[in-house]
Amino acid sequence: MIRKRRNPGVRPKVDFKLILGIVGAFTFFMGFALIIPIPIAWAYNEPTVWAYLISAGFAFLIGGLLYFFFKPSDDIRPREAFFIVSITWIVLSLFGSTPFLLSGSLNDFTDAFFETMSGLTTTGATIFGGISHDGRFNLAIEDLPASIIFWRSMLHWMGGMGFIVLSVAILPFLSLGSTNLFHSESSVLENDKITPRVQQTAKYLWGVYLIFTLIHFLLLWVHPKMNWFDAINHAMSTMATGGFSTKDASVGWFDSAYIDWVIIVFMYLAGISFAMHFRLMRGEFNNYINNRETRFYTLITIITVIFISVTLWWTSDYSVSDSIRYGAFQAISIITTTGYVTDNYSIWPSFALIILLALFFTGGCAGSTSGGVKMFRHMILFRTVSREIRQSVHPRAVLPLRVGNRIIEPPMVRKILSFFMLYALLFLIGAALLSIIGIDPVSALSASISSLGNIGPAMGSFGPTDNFASMPAIGKWILSLLMLIGRLELFTVLVLFSVPYWKE
Repeated sequence: MIRKRRNPGVRPKVDFKLILGIVGAFTFFMGFALIIPIPIAWAYNEPTVWAYLISAGFAFLIGGLLYFFFKPSDDIRPREAFFIVSITWIVLSLFGSTPFLLSGSLNDFTDAFFETMSGLTTTGATIFGGISHDGRFNLAIEDLPASIIFWRSMLHWMGGMGFIVLSVAILPFLSLGSTNLFHSESSVLENDKITPRVQQTAKYLWGVYLIFTLIHFLLLWVHPKMNWFDAINHAMSTMATGGFSTKDASVGWFDSAYIDWVIIVFMYLAGISFAMHFRLMRGEFNNYINNRETRFYTLITIITVIFISVTLWWTSDYSVSDSIRYGAFQAISIITTTGYVTDNYSIWPSFALIILLALFFTGGCAGSTSGGVKMFRHMILFRTVSREIRQSVHPRAVLPLRVGNRIIEPPMVRKILSFFMLYALLFLIGAALLSIIGIDPVSALSASISSLGNIGPAMGSFGPTDNFASMPAIGKWILSLLMLIGRLELFTVLVLFSVPYWKE
């Protein structure tokens, strides 16, 4: 059936009917996701089945009505794509929070929304296992229904590669604007597309993602300390670089060198572009190992692991093997913005803490599931500084900016420099707002960058052995907004608040 398209000349600057229709489709699709934990609830004989059925029913009803009355018939332009992606993530967080409330796992909407947004954005900051600002006690993770624990990990897994990217791969009608939707949510670089068609690219990326998750699950499941439930939850959380665990003490609860190293390897792999993983599976080994961003990411990882491990061994009572194990785990967990912990790094030597704090501003590769600034932008920043130094020595020389054989054009450099400035500004604004509501400086600064970078644990009152339950309600909303802005890489959300978006 060929859809009749309206004359582009009469379309409004922002087509809200089209936006409502597409958001309705995504909401309807979310209903299917809400059904998936039901077998877990049945297996554990939990009464939470009704929480998922009711939540799914609302998603099907509201999503279906929106799509029926506002069924899209035009291409999705960049303007609509920005709006659709931003609003969809908020709507998904609203519907994703309903199982927490209906099951009785949480009694506060702010807490439920915060936990859901933290899950979808793969931040991994939790409010479970702590006492809220107004004195309410939140259940420990081990005391939660199994289906709720699974739902938390599933939120990670959907948000890691991207719920909209998954929808683009599955829903054929989104081909009308799949490119704009894909790039508004995903960090895959334009030159990293593995097929000319965006829908096919999305399918391949999700296929690789699924294969890695299954392999990781099997490698964890073979260990006697990990049952199938712990293994599948940690596999989803690791590959999404999320950080939600089945235990209050995170991965450290298992106290296993084998489990630590398996998770270390897969956190590192999750920090590499999944487009590069696909190329490796296709036999393009040289392309994989010669990729400049992957090499830069690997180099930064090795250097920081060495520095932290040597510091732990030299200044603490750690053995050589434990120094490397704990140093590598915490460093890679923060670089990839996973947020797992196996040791209380808040009591580490100052030098190791400073390195970890610096890693809060890194992130994995573009096209990976990690959050943060991304290594590609750091590469461009370093090359720009190096070029400016050489330009000062040779003012008349023409010095193009290169990454490997690729010349980086001035518009790309300007965009990246703008990203760094905006990232720093948002980080400081977030910290300032948290300090206004009474959060101490160290906790405010670290919580702000942890949320903006989608890392999870912070420092101070929100360190690796703590949680975010004690954060005042207004603070949780501030951090939720930072999580969303950071996950969608700033511009997708912030462009909606610009004057040109509405006028030009």
